[in-house]
Amino acid sequence: MLRSLPPAALFLLTLAATSHAQSAPTGFQSPSKNVACQYFDYDKQNVLRCDISVMESRPRRPADCELDYGGAFEMNAKGAAARICHGDTVMDKSLPVLGYGEVWQRGGFTCKSEQTGITCFNTDRRGFSLARAKREIF
Repeated sequence: MLRSLPPAALFLLTLAATSHAQSAPTGFQSPSKNVACQYFDYDKQNVLRCDISVMESRPRRPADCELDYGGAFEMNAKGAAARICHGDTVMDKSLPVLGYGEVWQRGGFTCKSEQTGITCFNTDRRGFSLARAKREIF
């Protein structure tokens, strides 16, 4: 026969489950808060996604994209980077700021913050540079 938990124990179990499910995102934002990047580990496949909110110009949305396009970039730890069609964002004010001149590294990715923008690349040295005036995939 199961006995019920005291209210305090039930509260602590609920709090522990909630805090585990809502762990802080891994990544950073630029000092201007115009670029945010988050790191994800999907079944042992590392992914870095960076979003830029303010751009001087936006590319034309492809016909096969019914969502937002132009401000989100993604790459795996190996292979090419890409601009993606997306319906969400990784912009998060709780992300720490990566100061100008600082470098962030995780899971095969390296990103550098400069006054001219954020540049990120993977182990294959493929990646992107994001700035208000220009976005570039290399």
